[in-house]
Amino acid sequence: MSIDVDAALAAAPVMVIIRNETPERTAELCDRAWDLGVQVVEVPIQAPDAVPSLEAAVAAAHARGLEVGAGSIHTLEQWDAAIAAGAAFTVAAATVPAVIERAVSRGIVHIPGVATGTEVATALASGARWLKAFPASVLTPEWVKAVRAPFPAASFVATGGVTAQNAQDFFDAGCRVVAFGSSFDSPESAAAIRGILDRAA
Repeated sequence: MSIDVDAALAAAPVMVIIRNETPERTAELCDRAWDLGVQVVEVPIQAPDAVPSLEAAVAAAHARGLEVGAGSIHTLEQWDAAIAAGAAFTVAAATVPAVIERAVSRGIVHIPGVATGTEVATALASGARWLKAFPASVLTPEWVKAVRAPFPAASFVATGGVTAQNAQDFFDAGCRVVAFGSSFDSPESAAAIRGILDRAA
């Protein structure tokens, strides 16, 4: 099942990434993210032993009528494994046209990682619309602002080093979404996420 990423992120423009946790802990953290009001959660499966954690997240999501995506999808084999495990969308740290094209052909959103204008152009030409600006803290909000000018069709998700202190800077630069990692449920990050979601409501 695919997810309407546009609608979900327009309603709640925060993504949470839960990486390298046991299946039980992954499901617990997913519940915390959803309780905050986050609608889009990503579970990276860079190693095969991470697939059970994705499956646990999918089961927890379906119990709430929600969906989960898989991250670190850089090969067609990883993409197939993610979809088989129940992922509704996929995310990557790099732009791999074959993966984008596979996802587009199946009607599933894939969010490739970009760090250069060439990668942005390649991702868009391959059919992607959402792009992961990664690593965001290295690229900086100024990079996002500069790259958006020649690529107005791109919707950027700032990922990697996003904090309670700099999240708004990425929104101000033109990112449509920010992604928080494992620190999302710290008091400071949770407060920042609630503020973002309240403003989007």
